[in-house]
Amino acid sequence: MTIAAIDVGLKRIGVALCLDGTTVLPQPAILRRNRNQAARDVRDFLVEWQVDTLVVGLPLGGSSEAEMERRIRHFVGLLELPEGTEVHYQNEAGSSVEAKEQMAGVVRQKRDGRIDSLAAKIILERWLGTQKVPR
Repeated sequence: MTIAAIDVGLKRIGVALCLDGTTVLPQPAILRRNRNQAARDVRDFLVEWQVDTLVVGLPLGGSSEAEMERRIRHFVGLLELPEGTEVHYQNEAGSSVEAKEQMAGVVRQKRDGRIDSLAAKIILERWLGTQKVPR
């Protein structure tokens, strides 16, 4: 079972991958020029890695929760996922802050996407913690 997570942002999409049900590895972030290009790039990633399950971070809580949830769900609808791909949503609250804290002193250039993909890793680890994933 191959599981991926995405942290959808307005400029970048963080990506993480889990091949064995336990170890989660951040992947290079996808730069977002427009939503159609980003959706194609995410789909290509999912096809390349033969992802069975996609976990998508959703911001729960906060003043813009409803608007961001609408945008993220719309983006997921653009993905044209391969048949049989399961989609799950996971609360991403605080994942970007946690990622920034973990990378403090390591990353100077925040626009390279490493923090976004580390946030996706955190989201996927949270989701795995709530699942009984076959190993």
